[in-house]
Amino acid sequence: MIYKLRISTHIVNAFILFASLSSCKKEIHTKPESASKPNIVLINVDDLGWKDLGYMGSNYYETPNIDQLAKDGMVFTNAYAGAANCAPSRACLISGLNTPRHGVFTVSPSDRGDRRTRKIVPIKNTKHLTNEVYTLPKMLKSAGYKTANFGKWHVGENPAEQGIDYNVGGSGKGNPGKDGYFSPYNIDFIEDGPKGEYLTDRLTNEAISFIEKNKASSFFVYLPYYTVHTPIMGKEALVEKFKKKQGSHGQDRADYAAMVASMDENVGKLLKSLRDSGLENNTLIIFTSDNGGIRSISSQTPLKAGKGSYYEGGIRVPFIVKWPNHVKAGGKNTNTVSQLDIYPTLQQIVGAPDKASILDGIDITPQLKHSDNTLTRDLYFHFPIYLQAYNPGKDDARDPLFRTRPGSVIISGNWKLHEYFEDHAYELYNLKEDISEQHNLAASHPEKVKELSHKLNAWRLSMNAPVPNEKNPEYDPVFEMNKIKKVLEKAEKRN
Repeated sequence: MIYKLRISTHIVNAFILFASLSSCKKEIHTKPESASKPNIVLINVDDLGWKDLGYMGSNYYETPNIDQLAKDGMVFTNAYAGAANCAPSRACLISGLNTPRHGVFTVSPSDRGDRRTRKIVPIKNTKHLTNEVYTLPKMLKSAGYKTANFGKWHVGENPAEQGIDYNVGGSGKGNPGKDGYFSPYNIDFIEDGPKGEYLTDRLTNEAISFIEKNKASSFFVYLPYYTVHTPIMGKEALVEKFKKKQGSHGQDRADYAAMVASMDENVGKLLKSLRDSGLENNTLIIFTSDNGGIRSISSQTPLKAGKGSYYEGGIRVPFIVKWPNHVKAGGKNTNTVSQLDIYPTLQQIVGAPDKASILDGIDITPQLKHSDNTLTRDLYFHFPIYLQAYNPGKDDARDPLFRTRPGSVIISGNWKLHEYFEDHAYELYNLKEDISEQHNLAASHPEKVKELSHKLNAWRLSMNAPVPNEKNPEYDPVFEMNKIKKVLEKAEKRN
């Protein structure tokens, strides 16, 4: 009996060893396949300025988690949004197409500001992407990804019709509404939480829950926080904390700082969940903002102007990419990149079988692998519309009545050319020497203006970009002049 028991034990042990080896063999076989297709988390903060983070030099805002993300990943210092405000920027990111292709030039309508101060009739705006657009989530679904959105979608009424499998809080709405950062909520596709629940916390918790349920799959988590868009509403304890802290360089609003701090806390919570789930090494994280910050809320000095303007403060954005074992930690990349590059880059990385037929960005995986890999390219912006001023005394725009009047922009190497359709004027800047866009070199560098204007015009023709040229019959130059005078007098008194 003892002998038989020993034989049985040996057989059992051999069977366990064989099963264990088979299991190991299977694991070895599947790991390279999963590792070649990373999970993707794209964090797109609303209206967060280029200088509103600790790693970008802010001494007032506290962003330890994002600062650590910057250390663990690659920071792009010359990154640009596809447009200067919410709807067109997001449409560019999600479609991979520049504004003339999809027609979303602004948050409708396009004829903002007093009609008597508009010299030409702006191009009519398209509100959202059509459901026929082959979006970034649709492309990722073709590669086997489960896709989710948590927060501000703003490129269509229902993300489910544009490639999103699971959605919390996303629709055509562009902000959370009055008192909207605390439950009960005013946005769509979300159930109210306990009274007083903070929206940024809720969206992060929903994202973490989705990741936990789908960690065995390849997933794409799009986390476009409503924060830090108006209304400016922070948690009371954090607001009180920042009221006691000394501001600096035009960054001193305690309620806004509280929103930034909550956003950072939640980014940290999400990153921790990825580590705890064992997913960190196979997750590609992109952190950015949809456009520049509102200058009257938070100064972006040395950048000029802010959201809605095509000066640097309106279009230059924070941009971090973290992908362990693929992107070198601590890298700083000075190449000019765009959020239009996100789509083609991810398409290349995931090896999508159904690729987009047209994309206006480029694949920047060579720059992700080597921060010193020089990228030569031009960036183009087209905005045949009007955007009225937020705060004439603080906007730092070209015009006290508008953040933007109709025009186009090209960035080519160190040079940037603004072309305005109303008065056929040009502004030329050397960004390497004058990042603040204070010294217009158009008169002293006519050959450079000619070179860049030819490029800009050729690009518009290739894109079939609509250029407004119809004169506005209601334009009143005397009224405009008097209004400018009154606005400037009022701003001077306020300051």
